[in-house]
Amino acid sequence: MSVHSQAQRVTVPQLVSFKGERKIAALTAYIAPIARLLDEAVDMLLVGDSTAMVGYALPDTLSITVETMAAHTAAVVRATHHACVIADMPFGSYQQSPAQAFANAATLLANGGAAGVKLEGGQALADTTRFLVERGIPVLAHVGLMPQYVHTMGGFKAQGMSEAAARRILDDARAHAQAGAFGVVLEGISEPLGREITAALQIPTIGIGASPACDGQILVTEDILGLSGDRIPKFARRFADAGQVIRQAAQDYAQSVREETFPTLDHCFGVRTGR
Repeated sequence: MSVHSQAQRVTVPQLVSFKGERKIAALTAYIAPIARLLDEAVDMLLVGDSTAMVGYALPDTLSITVETMAAHTAAVVRATHHACVIADMPFGSYQQSPAQAFANAATLLANGGAAGVKLEGGQALADTTRFLVERGIPVLAHVGLMPQYVHTMGGFKAQGMSEAAARRILDDARAHAQAGAFGVVLEGISEPLGREITAALQIPTIGIGASPACDGQILVTEDILGLSGDRIPKFARRFADAGQVIRQAAQDYAQSVREETFPTLDHCFGVRTGR
């Protein structure tokens, strides 16, 4: 990466400074071609462990590895020059101890090129956040509906609907903020709770199925592009039908091959044009 491109990239301190000034726009990215197309439009790209489900057709996010996440992160970083790139810490890579978390987070920064890491968990993980931040690793916390806790939560269900549950999530977010997290993702929570947490914290909140009041929003890119099939989450919106464009292109290509209209000699090498 050149010095010029590095200078243009949104930094973690800049993301923090956006709170109260303007909304943060973020999307997920897992591969270079998509990341390159998204780069100029957004402030942050998250290399999410959601690639397990979106890219590998797995039923949940639990089986992705640090090595796989580092490879995806490196591809996204190489393909971009503007957006701040944050990498998800996969399940099992940080829960055992803060030292384990540091070793794996360091891999995502050193080998993947990420500007920081995201980790899921409540107050029990706040000490891990503090441990990482004190050692130079920016942390984006993630509370509310946490996909890595899918079995504990009994599925992908909205959280914080009762007063007690809402209070716990607020306390989770506060704990990470106090531990030094630069921001917190609020996923799948009640709208009033998302609004309350955003007002209570001095760091940015990034909503996904939370509240319009959040300091920023993030969605899975494949959902907004129409690449997730017929069903998308309640909190997402399809902004384009790239799926239909790709499907039509594949059909046109296949038809051209079968009709022998592609390739033509214009697509070939060493063509003899005459004697």
